[in-house]
Amino acid sequence: MNRYYIVYKPFGMLSQFSPEGNAKTLADLSFQFEKDIYPVGRLDADSEGMLLLTNDNRLKTQLLDPSNRHWRTYYVQVEGEITDEACNQLARGVTISVNGKPYQTKRARATPIDTPELPERNPPIRVRKTIPDSWLSISLKEGKNRQVRRMTAAVGFPTLRLVRVAIGNLKIGSLQPGEVIELGKEDVDRLTGKRL
Repeated sequence: MNRYYIVYKPFGMLSQFSPEGNAKTLADLSFQFEKDIYPVGRLDADSEGMLLLTNDNRLKTQLLDPSNRHWRTYYVQVEGEITDEACNQLARGVTISVNGKPYQTKRARATPIDTPELPERNPPIRVRKTIPDSWLSISLKEGKNRQVRRMTAAVGFPTLRLVRVAIGNLKIGSLQPGEVIELGKEDVDRLTGKRL
């Protein structure tokens, strides 16, 4: 039977069940997953938010196949007051380094936003009184390694905090770090935009 879960991956946790050094993993969550459940994609240890887990190999293939691009939305806290021009650059695409080579990011959506209502991060962001910070929402249809961080740095606004809040039409809602919810079939249909 296919099962589908959403996890709010906390800061500092790896997007995997297998141990690696002293880092926390999905196995440290207070939830017992079936043995054949694995994450679809990943979030870096220093990123937080929505992670989809399933044993549905057809859905995994569909979501991870580059030809089936789907939006992933992140709220990003950056150093400095983000500008409309920087957001326009992010939306048009910027050049970042991927595996030591220049890479032009695909078109995206990027908009300055007010400080979103998110759970406190543990540990909290280091605040520098002399440098302001601000937030933007950015949506991508691709997922290169540390792409959002590289993109905001490329336009002069280093990322301080990164939270994935949506995958396709599925939103993280009021989920808290470490919490897990099981999705129904209708949620998965909304995610893919069609019947599976």
